[in-house]
Amino acid sequence: MRADARRNYEALLAAARDLFQEQGPDAPLDEVAKRAGVGAGTLYRHFPTRNDLVAAVYVADIDALCDAAEKLAAEDPDAALGGYMDLHVGFTLRNAGIKKAIKEMLADGDTRPGLTLCKTRMTEIAGETLAHAQDAGAAREDVDTVTFLRMLHGIALACEENPEMAPAMLEVMKAGLLRGA
Repeated sequence: MRADARRNYEALLAAARDLFQEQGPDAPLDEVAKRAGVGAGTLYRHFPTRNDLVAAVYVADIDALCDAAEKLAAEDPDAALGGYMDLHVGFTLRNAGIKKAIKEMLADGDTRPGLTLCKTRMTEIAGETLAHAQDAGAAREDVDTVTFLRMLHGIALACEENPEMAPAMLEVMKAGLLRGA
């Protein structure tokens, strides 16, 4: 991809991410183009449909979440797991509308490889982070990856209307999961 095309692509993703978080994934696409500083033609060259744009934003955000989680792995296992929990719930709260749209796309038979890989990648990074903490004796060993992720999603779901409650709920979860908490 040419440098100018890459810049436009990234500007569109950033504008869409912001607008989707403000208004949800049904936000006007002409507003996405306007915020990105490009024309509608540029938007549709990169993303022929709304679902293409929603999927691209979601995949990019999952990549960023997983990259941040991998950087946390360099910390001590206790801090890495606690940091991952904060990242995951924050991500889920910020992207509730996009996540709902992605679920609908998958339920409608959307088979974009990036979408199915997102769940796999998130599950793997969560499992690796949890296992690292468990292997180091920093976390309970009787919690598996699925349970761990469901607890995080439960916190995010419970806090959709009041996101300011998430830190307190995460502290309770950390106290029950982490040995040093």
